Amino acid sequence: MNANPAHAFDIKSARLNLLAVRLKSPRLDELELDLSTRFANGSPFDGEPVVFDLPADGANAIRYDELVSLYARYGLKAIGVRGAPSGLRGALAQAGLIAFSGSDSDDEPHPQPPAQAEAPAAAAPSAPPSTLIIDRPVRAGQQIYAKGGNLVVLAMVSAGAEVIADGDIHIYAPLRGKALAGARGNIAARIFVQAMEAELLSIAGIYRTIEQALPASIAGKPTQIFLDADKLVMQPLAA
Repeated sequence: MNANPAHAFDIKSARLNLLAVRLKSPRLDELELDLSTRFANGSPFDGEPVVFDLPADGANAIRYDELVSLYARYGLKAIGVRGAPSGLRGALAQAGLIAFSGSDSDDEPHPQPPAQAEAPAAAAPSAPPSTLIIDRPVRAGQQIYAKGGNLVVLAMVSAGAEVIADGDIHIYAPLRGKALAGARGNIAARIFVQAMEAELLSIAGIYRTIEQALPASIAGKPTQIFLDADKLVMQPLAA
């Protein structure tokens, strides 16, 4: 028998790309009405993991087990909450949710004294973001992720496929699947497509599903997608 058997598993750090659901109301009836309206023709999600960002008021009144069940009915698998107050940890655990650290602090922020003014140091030139180029079709069930940079796709992204980038996404072909730019929170990221037929679009965690026919100005045509005050804008590109 080997005295030093190989380990059966390793533990490593991991960065996961998740959708974030920003709750603007703590009321389940309002959330259910919004879900049923948005996804009246069926949800495009199929078990995608999501985390919740809690509303500014009323987080303590949410029934988290029912919240998880509600979103599960629409194909969204809730796994955690970002920036939850420490007093909610027990309720979250009972609902099977993980309390993630996030942009919101667990406690009230403590004011910091102003720093002494210093002469600005010369900024070192930053390296340009890397670009991942995909020259083959992205088929249903496939996922492409451009970590830390931009993504260029030269062939069609099929329905059921997913392309993700921390920066911009350029698709020089029809987009029929999902495109998620600014995956690590870059609100300046944009998506450019040659033929707009997407199932879902997301920039910096703010997403929009395409449940109805697109306007004639962008349907199947060159389009850019960007954020404007937390709203996804789809704008035709000049031919």
